[in-house]
Amino acid sequence: MDAEFVSFVRHRGDHHLKTAVLLTGDWHTAEDLVQSCLGKLYRVWHRLDTSSDPDAYLRRILVNTYRSWWRARWRREIPRAELPELPGPGDVGDTRAVAEDVRKALARLPARQRTALVLRFFADLPEAEVADLMGCAPGTVKTHTHRGLQAMRRLISPDTLVNRTEDEGSGIR
Repeated sequence: MDAEFVSFVRHRGDHHLKTAVLLTGDWHTAEDLVQSCLGKLYRVWHRLDTSSDPDAYLRRILVNTYRSWWRARWRREIPRAELPELPGPGDVGDTRAVAEDVRKALARLPARQRTALVLRFFADLPEAEVADLMGCAPGTVKTHTHRGLQAMRRLISPDTLVNRTEDEGSGIR
């Protein structure tokens, strides 16, 4: 195996796994997504200019692969009459509870809104790059981001402290 590829995975793998968790809303699906994408990346690694930014290439693979999975997923879903019991917010520490609330709210968003929010705010990419990754116009990214933030504000309780800093109040911005 290419030592440079192994080094890249060791140093940046966790970051891309976190991105995938936020995209998919599920840790196990995210692990499958990253593993699948790393396999695709490895197949073309010898052709890439790895001195530039292999993160950008892997991000594109993540978004495109997830998009194709999401399109096919509706055919595999099985509706259930009853939802499984989920742990309550008191079952974990405050920080984990807030993170879980945010992940649950993200999971309830449409895939394009969730993708726009994750790439804009978690991956901290500019609108133009997000638009390129999503295959749409920058204005569409702005629309998905705006609608996604509005939905997040509705889905997360106003009492939940998100983006808390010492100097300012809390809340979703």
